[in-house]
Amino acid sequence: MHQNAETRLRDGTRISDLINHETREVKVRTLSDPELYELEMERIFAKTWIFLGHDTEIPNKGDFITRDMGSDAVIVARDRDDQIHVSLNVCPHRAMKVQTHDAGNTNVHMCIYHGWAFKPNGDFIGAPVEKECMHGHMTPKDQLGLKKARVALYGGLIFATWNVDGPTLEEFFGDAKYYFDTLFLRTKGGLEVLGPPQRFRLNANWKTACEQSAADGFHTLTLHRWLAEVGPYAKKPDAEGKGADLSPEMYGSEVWTDHGHAMRCIDLDRKIVRLTGKNPDELSPVERLTALPPPGITPEMIPELLERFDDGQLKLMSWRPPQVGGFFPNGLFEFIYLPQPDGTIVGACALHAYIPKGPDKLEFMNWIFAEKDTPPELKARMLRQSVQMLGTSGMVEMEDSDTWPHQTEVAKGVVSKTITLKYQAKFDKGAPEGWPGPGHVGDGFTKDDTQWAWWKYWHELMTAE
Repeated sequence: MHQNAETRLRDGTRISDLINHETREVKVRTLSDPELYELEMERIFAKTWIFLGHDTEIPNKGDFITRDMGSDAVIVARDRDDQIHVSLNVCPHRAMKVQTHDAGNTNVHMCIYHGWAFKPNGDFIGAPVEKECMHGHMTPKDQLGLKKARVALYGGLIFATWNVDGPTLEEFFGDAKYYFDTLFLRTKGGLEVLGPPQRFRLNANWKTACEQSAADGFHTLTLHRWLAEVGPYAKKPDAEGKGADLSPEMYGSEVWTDHGHAMRCIDLDRKIVRLTGKNPDELSPVERLTALPPPGITPEMIPELLERFDDGQLKLMSWRPPQVGGFFPNGLFEFIYLPQPDGTIVGACALHAYIPKGPDKLEFMNWIFAEKDTPPELKARMLRQSVQMLGTSGMVEMEDSDTWPHQTEVAKGVVSKTITLKYQAKFDKGAPEGWPGPGHVGDGFTKDDTQWAWWKYWHELMTAE
């Protein structure tokens, strides 16, 4: 990718100067600048693959949902041939939104302004009073359709990009796909959404949420400290009076890629000891998976995992599976284990997208998932506990969404915007012995490398020609 280091903002500041690669610092200004925001919509959200939803949200022919790719509204629709299309939700006649509903079912998307009509795939059908030819004769009908994005489905997840000649989704994922497969391609039936996504708006810049989504684990110790005091990880004080402590959960391995994707792979050994009373090192991956199935997987589904994954992925899933992480630019996944009062564990599977709505506004969307073959009673428990813990209503992310507006407001200050965000805690250990997967890997206590990789890719895109 060609770099254009001379790209400057109106005050003369070069975008390349907003990041110091030697000291791993980012100017706070990046979290509020309106001019940067406009460039981000052009250079990031119009160029990369954007997560829009899941195919089980539109299961029937004619179903549609409306979503956003950065600052552009789109229609995500399933046509009569069962194909999914993503089209710009802007009528080429007079720039009215064609589809004004959040979701529905129709084989014809008609603009309410002048009645121009379009197929689910975006093709132009015609205008009212056909004999009068109100679309004119100057532009052929086959050029009057909605602008179409390039679409890719992965494990039911719907991604789209305006960069029709750019990398494939698999190329964009790169090394991260090895790990993503263990989350999104686990069973033949696949995942399904448990109802429509939650959504609400915050007075915050999109990057405040997304750089945290790049596997920031450290904030959990303080912002979410109640988890160790009264939450699912709480424990009674020991003989020395030590009780609430989340720091053991901060150890494991972290993975990041050159495209800003990242994940925290947390060690399961302590959980397996509590469940089995056995030394985890003496158990095979199959025995470990049976004792502690991945979030959302039941013991009955284990044989299917053995058929779908290689030995390295099975080892990963039973030892240090990816539990929290993000896909660049604005997605986050959570496949986590929730301890129950009776000693059992319930899995929670969720996906977030943080939709830019302006330099100081974002929309938080949260999808909750289960495997289609999950028993109904377990789906109900997963949904209830996910709603209580995660997303727009969850106790955990209510705290996250409180910090982001503060960061955005601070970044507007004349003096404040000149200080820096610091990502200087670096892994001094690479992948642990026997690590099966690719990518950049750090081992030990959670560090800043994953978030720094996110900013490096942001910088690469923002300074590209």
